Amino acid sequence: MTIQEAQAQVDEWIKTIGVRYFNELTNLGILMEEVGELSRLMVRQYGEQSFKESDKGKDLGDEMADVLWVLLCLANQTGVDLTAALQKNIEKKTKRDAQRHLSNEKL
Repeated sequence: MTIQEAQAQVDEWIKTIGVRYFNELTNLGILMEEVGELSRLMVRQYGEQSFKESDKGKDLGDEMADVLWVLLCLANQTGVDLTAALQKNIEKKTKRDAQRHLSNEKL
């Protein structure tokens, strides 16, 4: 599935099953919640925090997909073509950082 197809599929789901989009600020808040859930799982799986009973059984891919879902919703609501935006962002980083990381002694 392409990013464009994902945007279209989420839009179709919202319009047929989800009834309507939450407003943009509500979705921004939901995005922050989902990022927090992803962060919580990451610091338990890869960091130094131990799992609580309520954390067990959570799936990292599912948490990432929750973040992506809300980001796709926000893109649809604000008229952002994420395919084009990502390509432009990659080009920006490539131009800006062409030598930066190669000369970083920390890497």
